[in-house]
Amino acid sequence: MLYWIAAHLGFPGILNLLRYQSTRTGGAVATALIIGLIIGPRFIGWLRVRQGKGQPIRADGPQTHLAKRGTPTMGGLMILTSMTLAILLWMDLSNPYVWSCLFVTLGFGTIGFMDDYDKVRKASTAGISGRTRLLLEFAIAGIAATIIMSQNGPHLYLPFTSRMYIDLGWFFPVFAAFTIVSFGNAVNLTDGLDGLATMPVIIASVAFMVIVYLAGNVKFADYLGIPHVPGAGELAIFCGAVVGGGLAFLWFNAPPAAVFMGDTGSLALGGALGTIAVVAHHEIVLGIIGGLFVAEAMSVIIQVFFYKRTGKRVFRMAPIHHHFEQLGWSEPTVVIRFWIIALVLALVGLSTLKLR
Repeated sequence: MLYWIAAHLGFPGILNLLRYQSTRTGGAVATALIIGLIIGPRFIGWLRVRQGKGQPIRADGPQTHLAKRGTPTMGGLMILTSMTLAILLWMDLSNPYVWSCLFVTLGFGTIGFMDDYDKVRKASTAGISGRTRLLLEFAIAGIAATIIMSQNGPHLYLPFTSRMYIDLGWFFPVFAAFTIVSFGNAVNLTDGLDGLATMPVIIASVAFMVIVYLAGNVKFADYLGIPHVPGAGELAIFCGAVVGGGLAFLWFNAPPAAVFMGDTGSLALGGALGTIAVVAHHEIVLGIIGGLFVAEAMSVIIQVFFYKRTGKRVFRMAPIHHHFEQLGWSEPTVVIRFWIIALVLALVGLSTLKLR
């Protein structure tokens, strides 16, 4: 929007500066961060008044979590507000990838809000039915995936190879939607401790900020042997907005948390990262960079699978961060060690850009 204003009002100096994606990415980070820090205190106070008892705490979860009763949820609304304003301000709104990613982010955020609202209203951890939630998620992700396919083709590129890909044809929207929905729910499952999901999302966003910038630049993409996606570089600004909004939220979510992200935020941020990976043709690399989220989701799948068939548990509690709590790790220890794992995995994922 700033670029459009500068172009139509005749500010050549500002217009020249805004041509650089790096400038607008930095602006998006700063804007989302500042907005989040400004609205945070009043927003949290409003949530506390509206929600009363706050987010319901699992009775069968770690006993240390019972002390968190009364903490408001739906803090993801704060992230979505700050990052959306930054996106609308700094991004090129004529780019279809911007609207595809924003559609998934706000769509998943709405589903998460419905789930959070239902939990608070009923004072239950159940929320809306899993079937309804998944149907809505796949509908939103499928629309976005079809739009993306119409822009850059139905190809699944393989890491560690130079532009080698599988043509998925009309199966691509199904695969892409599955990627987006899976990653959205993986981030959602990870969001169980103060700050546990937020920082890995920020780390993954920084990694994909680099990836989409390189994929959008024909010279860099040709040099690295990665797929060139015209217009994908604009999503570096989107990633910057996620980083800024995430940092602002982390300021209030640091232990002891003043607010929880809730499904409103975790589902939206996971969906955003999944969509960005689909646009950049780095869906498999997303599984490496977001390996922490994948491990959290797999721990739940493994636990449910084996318990239904054998009556025995593989982990003391799932998702896996609760397993380590049951082993005696303190919450800050789990969170910081998982942050380190997320950082290492992001570096491994970025190394795939050169190992071809």
